[in-house]
Amino acid sequence: MSNAPLTCCLTFDFDAMSSWIGSVKSMNPSMISRGQFGAVAIPRLLHLLEQFQAKATFAIPGHTAYAYPNLVETIYARGHEIAHHGWVHENPATFDEAGERRILDKGLEAIARVIGVRPIGYRSPAWDLSPRSIDLLQEYGFVYESSCMGHDFYPYYLRSGDRWSLDSAYHFGTTVDLVEMPVTWMLDDFPPSEFVLGMNTGLQPPSQIEENWRADFDFARQRCPDGVFILTMHPQTIARGRYFLMLERLLTYFSGHPNVTFETMGSYAVNWRAANPCADWIAANPDLTGRDAIEP
Repeated sequence: MSNAPLTCCLTFDFDAMSSWIGSVKSMNPSMISRGQFGAVAIPRLLHLLEQFQAKATFAIPGHTAYAYPNLVETIYARGHEIAHHGWVHENPATFDEAGERRILDKGLEAIARVIGVRPIGYRSPAWDLSPRSIDLLQEYGFVYESSCMGHDFYPYYLRSGDRWSLDSAYHFGTTVDLVEMPVTWMLDDFPPSEFVLGMNTGLQPPSQIEENWRADFDFARQRCPDGVFILTMHPQTIARGRYFLMLERLLTYFSGHPNVTFETMGSYAVNWRAANPCADWIAANPDLTGRDAIEP
């Protein structure tokens, strides 16, 4: 299986200042300035991607699109995908339905104003979803979502209406026509790299991260034919010295294997959906849909 096709989706969450304002809720100018490094990082990353002729997906909050419209325009003009990433990197699960709709709308409005397109993909800030998020994403017409972790190297269809509690069996909801491009904290640069006092220790050497990411890539390449290997990175983290050199080495390693290609999540999701109609996928995957689960 070592020569089977594998797609690499390089994804960058261009949060800029929004993550420190919306998620960390900082009032500290020094901490918020860490997001500004994203503006330094983007040209470096775009040059690197061009060297490898790799198209990537940039998940961008509306707040970032307004802060750096020229950079967002450049990203899009270079042929990369723009995905919805909230308004100011807020947790949608902390809002009521009206609030969650409002942040979806604000993010869409900002991206439309800057590049004139409506994203087909959504990634929640910090990968948090509310019980209503899947229904809203369907209603808003998204093709794919990228915040869940129910598979590793294959997409799958999401469910609406799951229910759970401590004293009853798990209830599987209805599988819907919304593709999940799965993520994992193990293939995210922020936890091992970024230091946040009281929240995240970070500061791991790039050699350790590189070893981990290579190992998962090798597994996907050898054991998951026609699969997808998704890295989640943050410009303000991955483009700093040691980590940038690590990414450069990894792209050299990935691209050195036959039948390994780089593709945006949107392109991969559209093609996967066409090749795997929802009804056919449901019939073939009873354990991922809960078809045979027992609810006493």
